[in-house]
This record gives sequence, C-alpha cells and structure tokens, in this order.
Amino acid sequence: MELGMIGLGRLGGNMVQRLLRGGHNVVAHDRSEEAVAGVASHGASAAGSLQEVVQKLAAPRSVWVMVPAGQPTESTIEALVPLLSPGDTILEGGNSNYKDSVRRAEQVARRSIDYLDVGTSGGIWGLAEGYCLMIGGPAEAFRRNESIFQTLAPAGDRGYVHVGPNGAGHYVKMVHNAIEYGLMEAYAEGFELMAAKSEFQLDLASIAETWRYGSVVRSWLLDLAAKALEEDPGLHNLQSYVEDSGEGRWAVEESVELAVPAPVITLSLQQRFRSRQDQPLGGKVLAALRNQFGGHAVKKSDD
Repeated sequence: MELGMIGLGRLGGNMVQRLLRGGHNVVAHDRSEEAVAGVASHGASAAGSLQEVVQKLAAPRSVWVMVPAGQPTESTIEALVPLLSPGDTILEGGNSNYKDSVRRAEQVARRSIDYLDVGTSGGIWGLAEGYCLMIGGPAEAFRRNESIFQTLAPAGDRGYVHVGPNGAGHYVKMVHNAIEYGLMEAYAEGFELMAAKSEFQLDLASIAETWRYGSVVRSWLLDLAAKALEEDPGLHNLQSYVEDSGEGRWAVEESVELAVPAPVITLSLQQRFRSRQDQPLGGKVLAALRNQFGGHAVKKSDD
C-alpha cells in the first residue's frame, strides 16, 4: 500500500522505516531536508512539498500527518486538505486534543475526505517493538488503511484497534497517557521511599531488575526504570524536573466535566507541576503559618 508521511521527527522517521520494512511505498516530506534524505536512504520517495506528496500518490490517497499537536497540526492539515480529492484519507497520529480531532473530521468530511485520528504509543522503541495504535473514525476508512496499522503494530493481529468514531482514538490515547502519569508517579515514590531507608543501603537497580520477573508490579515502565538505574544508580545526571505534554491536563479536565473521580491521575499531574518549582511560595506560606500560630522553628532563606 502507498502512504504519504508528513513529519519526520524521531517518531515519524522510525514509523517510515517500519512501513518500508513491511513492504509499503512511502512518500515522505518534512521541513528538514536532512530528515527527508535520511528516510530516502532507506527507500522512501522524497517529496519537497505537500503538493508533491499528493502528486506522487495514486488515488485514493492516504496521508499520515505526524507533526506536533496544536498549531503545527492545524496549519499542516489546512494546507493539505485543498490538495486532496474525495475518497482520500488523512491519518493524524499526533497527541491532539480529541475535540480538535472531532472538529477537523467534520470540516474535511464536507469535502468527502475521511479522517482517522490515530492515538500512537511506543515512543522511540516503536521501530523495533512496534506501536500501539488506537484509531477513531469511519469504519470503512479504518478497514481501507488496516494494512498500515498491521505493519506498525507489534503484530498483525494485536496492538491496534478501531475504538469508535472520530475523536475516540485521541480520547483513548489521552486516557492511556493519564494512566501512564499515575504509574510513573507510583514507581517514583516507591523508589524514593526505598532510597530514604539509608541504613539498609538498598541497591535500587538490582531491586528493579528483580521486580521485572514474576512481580505483580512488573511492566515495560519498570523495565525502563531498571535500565535507567543500571546506567546511573543514583540518577545523579538528572534534575528533578518533569514536563507534561498536555494529555494529563486534558484528562483531569474531562474528569471534572464528567464528574468522574480521578485522584491518582490528578495528583500525578500536580506533582509534575511541583517538580518545576524552586523554593515554591506555597511551602513558604506553610512554614510561615506554623511559625505564626505555634512558634515552630523555620529555616531562613540564608540558612
């Protein structure tokens, strides 16, 4: 099957390689000429513009947009739609807000163009391990492009699923990432608790490695934790600073809108906010109040 790929960052570039290995013909475009040349060296057809991508694909076309969520995705799709024809399909694999995916699908449907929102998980390991794909959109468009999903997934019969109408794919991916926030926070707290018991001199790397086998807390995230601790046992080369990419915030907003309690996910998001603060004011207010009402000792800023 032919596929146009727009966006050749590390994730998009790896996906192109996996598709090529699976026998697909890929027409690739990116603002970076170096990125295009990189995938062309693996057998992709290089395109210097969106128009060239469309021209090189036989109808009905399938074009995968793999650029950062938000305005980059918005502007790319706005520029792409006028070049496409009825019966073509846009596959959007970024971490977009599901509400944006619903809106975009409605807009392109007026031109009889199908839209599939493809929640994609796998990160930098996807090239070797395959990607988990959560797809929303018309069932017929899903079936027409299913060979693409089968190639990108860990196996042809698992790791991808059509979850529902437009928006459902990115909604499920949002919840997936929110669960990831909570799992990561639990691991982080557990390892910190073990490190604090200094008299036991616990070897965190060996414990993580042991937990990988037979333990009820084993997971791919634990595999990655074991790898990180083996490379840097005290994680001295890292700062305690954690960004969030948006999905956790959207999930918390959804929990409020739907009145569905999500305390673990909410707290894990708040912990990421706290990790970015140096001497936060909230902590200073707590110290000041304890001192004011009880005369408790405080540490001055020059201590």
